[in-house]
Amino acid sequence: MLWWTKSIRSLISSDEGERIDLFRIFPGSRRFLAARHHYAYLRTGGDVLFILVVIFGLFGPRDPDSNIAVFLSWGLLWPAIVLSWFFVGRMWCGICPFPGLGVFLQRRGLSLNLPVPKFLQKYGVYTSVFLLALIIWIEVVAGLDRSPVGTSLFVLSITAGAAFFAVLFTGQSWCRHLCPLGRISGAAATLSITEFRPDHDKCRVCKTFACKKGIGEKRGCPVYLGAYSVQNNLHCLICGHCLPLCDLDSPQLLLRNPYSELIRNKGRYITCSYIVPFLIGSQLARFFRHKESYGLFESWLNLPDTWAFSLLLVVSFVIVLGLIKLGSRLFGIHEDPTFGKFSPLVPILIPMAFTGELVYRMSYFAAGIGNFIPTIGRQFGWQALEKMLFHIPDFPVQLLSAFFLLNGAIAGVYILWRMCLEDFEGIVRLKNFVGINLLIILILTAYLAVIL
Repeated sequence: MLWWTKSIRSLISSDEGERIDLFRIFPGSRRFLAARHHYAYLRTGGDVLFILVVIFGLFGPRDPDSNIAVFLSWGLLWPAIVLSWFFVGRMWCGICPFPGLGVFLQRRGLSLNLPVPKFLQKYGVYTSVFLLALIIWIEVVAGLDRSPVGTSLFVLSITAGAAFFAVLFTGQSWCRHLCPLGRISGAAATLSITEFRPDHDKCRVCKTFACKKGIGEKRGCPVYLGAYSVQNNLHCLICGHCLPLCDLDSPQLLLRNPYSELIRNKGRYITCSYIVPFLIGSQLARFFRHKESYGLFESWLNLPDTWAFSLLLVVSFVIVLGLIKLGSRLFGIHEDPTFGKFSPLVPILIPMAFTGELVYRMSYFAAGIGNFIPTIGRQFGWQALEKMLFHIPDFPVQLLSAFFLLNGAIAGVYILWRMCLEDFEGIVRLKNFVGINLLIILILTAYLAVIL
């Protein structure tokens, strides 16, 4: 059977045995990830881009239409990261420049190398979700996506946080437990068409566990996993550290049905349980803020924009959280003796939540890409580039956004159908099944109302 035929079967089949290992089909991909100097090149590229954003943001023009740092960060880099979630999971985190300073300090012995405390392991998820909410709030009310200085200070603050924890603890504790961007990337990676997994039959005879601990000068897993313990897409950075350390050739990069992990884990991830309702609520609030009717909303409340948006954000989050609770009640079961407590509406809404984030970032990209090259010209005095100004009409962007969100809703219906057909057959009554579908349609309608 041809490799592309196997690939299609891997993407649409619910049978885990149909998954194919991309490392076997494209051995060059494994060699690329295993060669640490290749990752060094990629990280260097990310570091250079990071440094340019900081320098241009701090010392360049204050006008965002004359400073490329803003669109470079919010219009190109961030949408590209969001898009990568659907294909390669958290691979961006493997080359992310934010932990670079901390890694540099650790390699020069400037770290206490303390073990990560238990409270950080247990409560880090709550802190990272709070930080994510804070970032989105600041992005909107402080206009970070229109502020060169604000953008630079934002990326520097995350770098400082990562460096501080690197000086205290071993490995990349910030990336594993606290990074808000890593947390949202991990939740989104559950929807990826690829997964990095070990061959457990090979791992059972392993004696060294070098993939986690490292050997000599070769560092082990920076987020304390090791290939043998990767069971989901939440934490693995697909950084390739384990590949040259494993002498059993266990790690695999599998092509899969993108909904298989959501169906299998059924909302047991606490990360997703907090991020999904907040993301959907914040997206509805952010989209609504760009509509003309938001001005009427402000006038009605008689509040400044900061307070009006904050109230809208909280109310949207509470409403979506309430819909998720209602959907769980309609589902009829939220605890199983085999795998414990779960929130069935969370995996059902994950496709729409992260499709919504892609649509939001895509809208920003479409609104600014026509002005990007002229912005370069204004910043460096190349007036001839002003002629390259263009504008993308709203209608095709809205149409594409509606198409993506409709696919997210259809994916949610598919996940619900699979869950009711397999593990929970006969438990969800027909009228409840219809009720959950109506909730999905209600959320889709809310999205379309604030987008179109």
